[in-house]
Amino acid sequence: MSEANWLEYLEFMSFNIYDWVLVFAGLFLCLEILNDAVTRRFSHSRMMETLSSAFTQVPYYFSEILIFGSAVYLYFTIYEFIPWKIPVNGYSALLVLLLADLTYYIEHYAIHRIRLFWLAHSVHHSSGVYNTATAFRFSLFDPVVSVIFHLPLLLMGFNPILIFAAEVLVQTYQFWIHNEMIGKLGPLEWFLNTPSHHRVHHGSDSKYIDKNFAGILIIWDRLFGTFQKEEELPTYELTTQMTSKNPITVQFYEFPRLYKDLREIKNTATFINYLIKPPGWQPKDTH
Repeated sequence: MSEANWLEYLEFMSFNIYDWVLVFAGLFLCLEILNDAVTRRFSHSRMMETLSSAFTQVPYYFSEILIFGSAVYLYFTIYEFIPWKIPVNGYSALLVLLLADLTYYIEHYAIHRIRLFWLAHSVHHSSGVYNTATAFRFSLFDPVVSVIFHLPLLLMGFNPILIFAAEVLVQTYQFWIHNEMIGKLGPLEWFLNTPSHHRVHHGSDSKYIDKNFAGILIIWDRLFGTFQKEEELPTYELTTQMTSKNPITVQFYEFPRLYKDLREIKNTATFINYLIKPPGWQPKDTH
């Protein structure tokens, strides 16, 4: 298969898979709501939280269209100046998918540990209800972070279409792991990110915080010491609970909290530390 055919095939395959997974996710969400009704968990509050998660997609998609279009232009412009282009074939496609998955792990770790990035990612963790709708709960600033962290793959010489296709596949995989209906999956738990592993990631319990950052492969967490198995069903939401179901509040909940910390800071180092240190960081001398 020629390079042009590989690029066309990978672009078509990744976005086609994404579209079908969206259909599956919608159907599975209906099944979850039905299960809530049968098990008498269904409530007005849970339904409103689910709708709140779904409606975060509105500003996210507008942002995604603008930023993705800009990223395509930026990536292809930079790619033209890279002399060490990696050939496009099945091997490079598999390699870039593996590296994109590792990149996702690094990005995911960073957005939990750097407060400036956490402003965006906190949206995804702010729901007290954990179902497939949570997989759609994105900040409108999320695409910016992703563009930054995937630049090294471009500088390594991978064709931008390979990178975008791999990124779409890593993101698409994660729709099915946002649920409580699927239990543990035996041997698959050793190397794949599963619903059980990702429930842990969304837990606000002390032993679950900042664990299981994986995209597709849980091996990264096992290798780098961030793995935690699910021992009991987690308590979801942020450690500082957000009760609002308003999608606008959901998008910007952490912003006034950071502003409150920054507004009276006169020391430049402390100001910077509030931005780059983990959420919850406080200077030793608060006076």
